[in-house]
Amino acid sequence: MVPNAAHARCVTIADVNTRWNRTDAPRGAEYDARWTRLAAAGQNIHGEADLVETLLAEIGGTRVLDAGCGTGRVGIELRGRGFDVVGVDADPGMLETARRNAPEINWIHVNLCDLDTHLGEEFDVALLAGNVMIFVEPGTEARVLQQVSKRLTPGGVLVAGFKVDPDRLTLDDYDRFAADAGLEPNTRWATWDQAPFAGGDYAVSVHRKGT
Repeated sequence: MVPNAAHARCVTIADVNTRWNRTDAPRGAEYDARWTRLAAAGQNIHGEADLVETLLAEIGGTRVLDAGCGTGRVGIELRGRGFDVVGVDADPGMLETARRNAPEINWIHVNLCDLDTHLGEEFDVALLAGNVMIFVEPGTEARVLQQVSKRLTPGGVLVAGFKVDPDRLTLDDYDRFAADAGLEPNTRWATWDQAPFAGGDYAVSVHRKGT
C-alpha cells in the first residue's frame, strides 16, 4: 500500500529528485531508437494507439490527453490518425524530442500533480502509458489520478498500463485511488493488444468517469 497518498506533497516541475529522474532509463533520441529497432524487427509498436482508437470509437470522442507523453511516440501516432492530442510531461529532455518530432502538437512541461495550473480543457480519453504510474513520485499516485480525472469529460475514459510490482503500486491501490477520483472500473487486460488479464506482472486498466 502507498502510505498517506492522499496527502503527499507533489513534486513540482522544478524538482529534479523524482523517481523518474532517479532511473537510468534512456531519454530523448536514445529512447526513440529502441522503438525504431522494434518496428524494424516487425513488431507492432502502436498497441497503445490501437487501443485508444478503439476506445474513442466506442465513446464517439476525438480528444486525447497523453499524460506522461515522453518523446510523444503514442501521441504523434494518434495525431496521425486524426485525433486531437495534447501531451504533458515533467521531463524537459523528453519533451524537447517530442517538439522536434511533431511541432504541431501542443506539448506542455508540467508535473502530473499540477495539471490544473497548466491545462483547462477536457478530453475524451486520458492515456497513462509507458509505466507512468510507477514513475511518479511515491505517495502522489492518488493526486495524479485526481488531476487526470478532472481533465476527463463525463463518461470519458482513463487507460493506464504499468508493471505490477508489490513494492511499488499495486492494482488494489490503483483501483482505490481511481475510485476516490470518481472513476469506475471498466476493463483490465494483460497487454495493450487486449490479452486477458490473469494476475500477471503487467496490467492495462480502463476506468470510466461517471456522467
